[in-house]
Amino acid sequence: MLKIAHIVNPVKVTKTHELYTVQPITFESMRIAKQFAKNTAVEITLVSTQYPEDKEVIPSHIHQLSNLERSVSDRDSSLSGRKLPLLKDILNKSKEIEDTDYLIFTNVDIGLMPHFYDAVAKNIHKGHDALIINKRRLSSSFKKIEELPDIYSNLGKSHPGFDCFVFRKELLDQLILDYVCIGVPFSGVSMLHNLAALSQNPLILTDAHLTFHIGMDVLHFKKDPYYKHNKEVFFKKIHPKLKPKYELKKFPYSTESILKQSLKWALNPSIFMLNYLYLTRKRAINKLNFNELRWRFLQR
Repeated sequence: MLKIAHIVNPVKVTKTHELYTVQPITFESMRIAKQFAKNTAVEITLVSTQYPEDKEVIPSHIHQLSNLERSVSDRDSSLSGRKLPLLKDILNKSKEIEDTDYLIFTNVDIGLMPHFYDAVAKNIHKGHDALIINKRRLSSSFKKIEELPDIYSNLGKSHPGFDCFVFRKELLDQLILDYVCIGVPFSGVSMLHNLAALSQNPLILTDAHLTFHIGMDVLHFKKDPYYKHNKEVFFKKIHPKLKPKYELKKFPYSTESILKQSLKWALNPSIFMLNYLYLTRKRAINKLNFNELRWRFLQR
């Protein structure tokens, strides 16, 4: 039986915060998706890691792993306004699970369609050691768990960001995440580039109806010190170590025509045109096969 553990990081928020209504919908969608998959050859474990003050918002169907013990402010004391966990600390908590084959990480504003786990298992059985699944955007008018039937039936609109990651558990210790924190941009970017570099056969689903996000905004973040921190960590600490392992075929849009591929790379804020130029040049050099050209020339 395929065993999958899905880890989230719940947070207690005030009634004015958007997560106050969104997060319970996410938790219930996880429960329903697990129930939907219970008769298939896959075992789903729902787990969380949290700060002690957040424990009370976690429903009983999500098993609580040990609490987080630090935040990004422990790395940089100037980042003391928000208690944002480090991504690697969250993922490492999954080591407390005794037996699992694959790990899933999503933010707590990412809801699941009922068939989500079945679709994940099907793609794993096809030989993919990592999946990256883009969400669908829905109207912010959805506020209640009772509206899940309407949420499920709403196709919504696509979203270019990456925030649902499935990967073989053996990749966990290979991930290069340094001190990237969640809750601000470049956490998803870091996971995308890690899985593109380190997995053997990733699958990126940019327009599947498998996850949803309540709210239509795409880029609504502030370029505050947390953003600058994550951006600096990615470009100075993570990207240089991963870059030698990048292959164009493991990134989004690899099956598109060259024109569409270049345009989509240029327009997507989570991947970078300089990388595209580097990878297309690398691919062209590999295709040329200089050694083969040299041997043929010597034979003339």
